[in-house]
Amino acid sequence: MTKPSLPELLHAAVTAVGGMERPGQVAMAEAVEAAIDDGSHLLVQAGTGTGKSLGYLVPALAHGERVVVATATLALQRQLVERDLPRTVDALHPLLRRRPEFAMLKGRSNYLCLHRLHEGVPQDEEEGLFDQFEAAAPTSKLGQDLLRVRDWADETETGDRDDLTPGISDRAWSQVSVSSRECLGATKCAYGAECFAEMARERAKLAEVIVTNHALLAIDAIEGAPVLPQHEVLIVDEAHELVSRVTGVATGELTPGQVNRAVRRAAKLVNEKAADQLQTAAEGFERLMELALPGRLEEIPEDLGYALMALRDACRTVISAIGATRDKSVQDEDAVRKQALASVETVHDVAERITNGSEWDVVWYERHDRFGASLRVAPMSVSGLLREKLFADRSVILTSATLKLGGDFNGVGASLGLGPEGMEGDDLPQWKGVDVGSPFDYPRQGILYVAKHLARPARDGDRADMLDELTELIQAAGGRTLGLFSSMRAAQLAAEELRSRIPEFPILLQGEETLGELIKNFAADPRTCLFGTLSLWQGVDVPGPSCQLVVMDKIPFPRPDDPLMSARQKAVEEAGGNGFMAVAATHAALLMAQGAGRLVRATGDRGVVAVLDQRLATARYGSYLKASLPDFWYTTDRNQVRKSLAAIDAAAKQAEAK
Repeated sequence: MTKPSLPELLHAAVTAVGGMERPGQVAMAEAVEAAIDDGSHLLVQAGTGTGKSLGYLVPALAHGERVVVATATLALQRQLVERDLPRTVDALHPLLRRRPEFAMLKGRSNYLCLHRLHEGVPQDEEEGLFDQFEAAAPTSKLGQDLLRVRDWADETETGDRDDLTPGISDRAWSQVSVSSRECLGATKCAYGAECFAEMARERAKLAEVIVTNHALLAIDAIEGAPVLPQHEVLIVDEAHELVSRVTGVATGELTPGQVNRAVRRAAKLVNEKAADQLQTAAEGFERLMELALPGRLEEIPEDLGYALMALRDACRTVISAIGATRDKSVQDEDAVRKQALASVETVHDVAERITNGSEWDVVWYERHDRFGASLRVAPMSVSGLLREKLFADRSVILTSATLKLGGDFNGVGASLGLGPEGMEGDDLPQWKGVDVGSPFDYPRQGILYVAKHLARPARDGDRADMLDELTELIQAAGGRTLGLFSSMRAAQLAAEELRSRIPEFPILLQGEETLGELIKNFAADPRTCLFGTLSLWQGVDVPGPSCQLVVMDKIPFPRPDDPLMSARQKAVEEAGGNGFMAVAATHAALLMAQGAGRLVRATGDRGVVAVLDQRLATARYGSYLKASLPDFWYTTDRNQVRKSLAAIDAAAKQAEAK
């Protein structure tokens, strides 16, 4: 029997999911097939509505090698495992004459721990474990969450937190889950044979397609000990998020609360001298954290350096002492000891990393009203790590609706550790960038409006003219507005002001309800507006008449006092590059491309993206930012935009009346 062609396979898969083939999807599938065949690397920009999941799944399944698919969001993981993969496998089975297995794999803390559930949680104040179900009042939110988990444990097949609906609080989940450091290990745990995390790993070992998240992919790359099965192909979806997620995994944090928790957990398990040494070091660290001023620490102050070295050394002593002593009077000593060891090792590792003072790390101090003081350390860049760990010994396909910034892939490529496209070099992975376009007709479906007449925005300044403009735009659009703000403070001020100015249009504000509820309510009532910050720039999918105006209050450059971004910018400048364009403008372009992508989500969508920042039209970098956005019809004519919005609103109302 002849091998089925890619067009045949793609047609069968698209038919099975009830979709329609698009030229961009076909082009993507062909490019992915070619990259897998020759073991090369590929960056694919595929606009919303292209059907990119089938564009990579079909050639990957056809090839027959093990593939890992990593996504940034739970929504896409669910779509792949619950809809796209089952239907695609069923559709391809008659043609391929085999039925590829697929599985989901996440970090250990995402799975219910049966030992914690049945034996209790190690406590900080006294020896042994306590029963969290008895400790929590049954009428409290925590108690209700825990009782629901106990009932769910009898029926769940996966133990995956995301399969528990409705969800529970982080506090409740922490009572019934463990990190990889806290885990006793399957051979030492009385529940090892039934462990949900271990079963997920076993399923992954047998699967041809493993769906995971960016964080686990980062852990697999950073920590040396592999957590993902060996694979020949890696597909990174939502790839615009990868650098941020890898940076998050590679970031260490020290807080007084975290250090004191480690002290309490270790105190009962070590000799008095070791416990006192750690207690004294913790007190010294806490005193200094109360005095420190926020900002980047290009050099560690001498007194803080001494405090961190004392903390590191005390942790090292405690780690040795925990391993050398046993106390049979402690209930379930292994679990108590493992949790204490995990806490102390985390403090030790971060303190040692900061005191070692790598030139490739950025250290800074933060103070939050809610969370208190913290000391953080993050890599200056993860590009070298990704180049070394991600692109070795496998074909890598990275895809997103926003990978091409300023007209090419080189900016995103550089952040991933890749040289300019086509550049030859022994240590540079070879790659190709492909833009397969979008099924949408952006010039006909959308307008990009820049409010050139507004005053140049000042940092945290009063922008009365911007609020006037926003009011008029919302009135012209009849509501239907997603407001994307550069800070939470700006979103709150705008919501407060416009609620009094135009009460006929309800204003929803991020943080006042859960994000899911806000988006649901926004979609349900076309007159409603939704204001918010970062997660709304990337997380809203509301096709149809409820979202016909997307407003950006200003270009979302990183804050000048952002320690990590400013350090990266300075490093580029010291190397002879343009730090502003490489870091700040690239950051803004990516966010603006994501934000503008909220407008057109279906072929019938019409509307306006309004940028209330004259710099997009007047600054030299404006052309770079505009080239990163969908190819909307462009204007600075405020009267024309109001007429267009009014016409779009009238058409929507007419359609609703039918």
